[in-house]
Amino acid sequence: MDLLLDVGNTRLKWGLHDESGWHGQGAVLLTALDGFEGVLAGLGPIRRMLGANVAGAAVAGRLGVLLAARGLVAEWIQSLAQGFGVRNSYREPGRLGADRWAALVGARALHRGAALVVTSGTATTADVLDGSGVFQGGVILPGLDLMRISLARDTAQLPFSDGRFEATPQSTADAIVTGCLHAQVGAIERMFRLVAAEEGSVCLLNGGAAAALAPRLECPVRVVDNLVLEGLARMLDGA
Repeated sequence: MDLLLDVGNTRLKWGLHDESGWHGQGAVLLTALDGFEGVLAGLGPIRRMLGANVAGAAVAGRLGVLLAARGLVAEWIQSLAQGFGVRNSYREPGRLGADRWAALVGARALHRGAALVVTSGTATTADVLDGSGVFQGGVILPGLDLMRISLARDTAQLPFSDGRFEATPQSTADAIVTGCLHAQVGAIERMFRLVAAEEGSVCLLNGGAAAALAPRLECPVRVVDNLVLEGLARMLDGA
């Protein structure tokens, strides 16, 4: 079995994979990272570990210690100019976030046509992948919860809200939630226009806010769990 890790800004997502597919997935909050030691203890023999880390060197170091205790070497990917069916058009390809690169590779493996690759986590990213496998570029914006937190933190009278989406909100709580959802959905739909003309184009959506966003998107959408892990699996298969 191979252990694949997607280390984001808030959570570590893990998956256990071999040639026949997935044999388990889960997540651990970075604030409770020591709990991953128990996860590792229950996974059985692991051949290799491959991961994408955007949480920084300190988190990578801590994970390296935990993995070394199991006899594993932490291998962290970096974005490439080209590989695994994807060509990276970033001006400096190596500066594309490792998680975004892995998600693009995963998207290409799962869908051979044009796609808008969206990850809705702490931040929301929307990346344009054309039908030839060329990553044309993309956008980053605050994620759904981060938008709500910023309103509560940086305004005098707006709370962190547990409201609900309404067509015409009639309470402050509903106005905040509805406004933040509109901002996310609007950005995604505007970016989708860049691939909409290509036959079979789809929005591939993953991340913690996917369930809230998917029903409100007025474009073809496919929710994919753990797209970064899918990309990492493709990288190991093609290694």
